[in-house]
Amino acid sequence: MSDRYEATAFKARVDEVLVRFVAGEADQLRAIDPELAPVADQLRASVADGKRLRAAFCYWGWRAAGQPDSDPLLRAATSMELVHAAAVVHDDLIDDSAMRHGRPTAHVALRASLRGRPRPGAAARSLAMLVGDLLMALAGQLFVTSGLPAAYLSRARPLWADLARDLVAGECLEILRTGATPDVAESLRVVRYKTAKYTVEQPLLIGGALAGADRGLRKGYSCYGLPLGEAFQLRDDLLGLFGDPARTGKGNLDDLRTHRPTALLAETWRAADAADRERLRALLGRRNLDADGLAVVREVMKRLEAPDRIERMIDARVETATRVLDELDIPAHAALALTTLARSAAVRRH
Repeated sequence: MSDRYEATAFKARVDEVLVRFVAGEADQLRAIDPELAPVADQLRASVADGKRLRAAFCYWGWRAAGQPDSDPLLRAATSMELVHAAAVVHDDLIDDSAMRHGRPTAHVALRASLRGRPRPGAAARSLAMLVGDLLMALAGQLFVTSGLPAAYLSRARPLWADLARDLVAGECLEILRTGATPDVAESLRVVRYKTAKYTVEQPLLIGGALAGADRGLRKGYSCYGLPLGEAFQLRDDLLGLFGDPARTGKGNLDDLRTHRPTALLAETWRAADAADRERLRALLGRRNLDADGLAVVREVMKRLEAPDRIERMIDARVETATRVLDELDIPAHAALALTTLARSAAVRRH
């Protein structure tokens, strides 16, 4: 691979590793018992899509520390995509989301294999939960069998505990604050722990630790990664409500039906008067919310300019992240790659 980051070529390399690894694990599941075929199929489906940003941040955390391209490092970086796949399966379960990447989510897809069984919905959710658990375990397996020297792996291993703890903390905070009075500061804390850290900061830090990055560079990775990860999730919140489902692969109603504590909703609530808050209360958290209700919420948000304020928050965070790169002593090609990744993460339509 050249020193230039080319998203399509990088994704192809990651996909090759990921698909082969997961296919082997799926085959082993089938070998245990043919009845596990639907679970094996869902395991493979869980890694079929994605921009592979988390693998890219891990890879460039390594390269920015002065290390060359490396196939074993690529395998280690690919493990970040299994973490993401696990988080997606669990997140869709928690939110009871029906669609992801334009296809049924794991617990919805698995329900078809349980027709005629007692409580098929509950059984499908249980199977999906176990698929998510297995994906997280496989992430660790791919990492430790990447082919990197044991001494390199030992430098990064403690960061895996941080990654898992922060990810679980973010999910728990979102659950605990779902349905509560919207608050911008609390929403941003959920954003940081649920998404920002495991999407950008921690993959960078793991790549840097594998490469032997010094303390100053690791601090720079955090200063770059946290605001950029927040920008990524803020963009996701906007796309969740205002994006085109044909491009995002998800419905527009999920965040409202579950009354998620998004920053977009919190910004709307902060600017709303008593009448608008009453309108929102009547719609948020309704499982039967329809397109008409979505139109009402969108109208309130636009009139109060909440999406515009979120856009400014995204821009400010991207600017902060890219400005950090100017202060880091890293190779020019790595700085360019991380600048390109910043734009890819925060300026997107799906």
